[in-house]
Amino acid sequence: MTWAPYGAHWRQARKIYLTEIFSPKRLDSFEYIRLEEGRALISRLFPLSGKPVLLKDHLPRFTLRTISRLVMSDKYYSDASSIITLETLQQMLDEWFILGGVINIGDWIPWLSWFDLQGYVKQMKTLGKNFKEFLKYVIEDHKAIKRQIEEDYVPKDMVDTLLHLADDPNLEVKLTSDRLMGLIHDLIAGATDTSAATIEWAFQELLRRPNIIDKAHQELDRAIGRERWVEEEDFSKLPYIDAIIKETFRLHPLCALLPPHYSIENCNVAGYDIPKGTIAHVNAWSLGRNSKYWDRAEEFIPERFIENNIDIKGQNFALLPFGSGRRRCPGYSLGMKVVRTTMANLLHGFNWKLAGDTKPEDISMEEIYGLTIHPKKPISLIMEPRLPLHLY
Repeated sequence: MTWAPYGAHWRQARKIYLTEIFSPKRLDSFEYIRLEEGRALISRLFPLSGKPVLLKDHLPRFTLRTISRLVMSDKYYSDASSIITLETLQQMLDEWFILGGVINIGDWIPWLSWFDLQGYVKQMKTLGKNFKEFLKYVIEDHKAIKRQIEEDYVPKDMVDTLLHLADDPNLEVKLTSDRLMGLIHDLIAGATDTSAATIEWAFQELLRRPNIIDKAHQELDRAIGRERWVEEEDFSKLPYIDAIIKETFRLHPLCALLPPHYSIENCNVAGYDIPKGTIAHVNAWSLGRNSKYWDRAEEFIPERFIENNIDIKGQNFALLPFGSGRRRCPGYSLGMKVVRTTMANLLHGFNWKLAGDTKPEDISMEEIYGLTIHPKKPISLIMEPRLPLHLY
């Protein structure tokens, strides 16, 4: 759906995502999975207390497990009969994000495309083949289970829901196997890398300014106390944590460039004539650092969002982490649930400091560019539990 042109397929896919996959009722029914995986992340980190850790070694695994369980269950990588390992699936997604953001010479100089000078086309074809084989197996396995219990069949995950909808004879566009695979791939990839990258960037910034962590701890102790973990329903009590997340989105948007927009008719925007067929790119990274819209634009200041309740759902064009309008990310609400509770519980559960002799001013903000942006030099951290030990 992300790259689909406006038309019947895109309209239908968007409707399915908004009304069936990401509806409040559906997301609430999956809260137990998000809770279990959040606790599992804390449990994996706790034994590493006092030792140097890199969050990039833990966050992608956590988000992939969470999202894949929501989408298709974890049976395809969690036991001896699995057809793939979690690590292999992670590598495939990492490669997809990198290849999605590279500059391919053949795209800009068509007569050179046949030579595939950088080898990207070959890599894309191989990766596409591997993804297709995996997703086809997932679909066929879900179909087989559905056939076995046809009368009492109740969708248990997002693939089940899509297959149930595929049987609807009134669909405007038939959900073929290829279309199902595309929708499933969007679901797995859409929230996995982006959520992990957001939390990783937040900690890069927080360790440069430990006083912000102190303020977050004060809010958590005041609103939650030290006898339990943060839950999704608590978030209205945590405006400062929310401000930290918004400020992270501002300086480190999920994608530097939003998915391209395409004008379907001649139009005029802010005095500029835009011909029909024009592809427009929105530079979210630049908007978030523009001093015309932000005071001290290069500084990480969560308080700016306490003083001004700035919207991140696409109404404020200076901050567009999820896009805007009909092209806004349909999985926005799921992504925010994962990022908010994970960020809050990592801060609630641990005291954080830099490992070794690293000083806050030594932290690098250099970026690795792909479809999403990651820190080029992740920081090594030391964490210590700050809640009663029986909670871990």
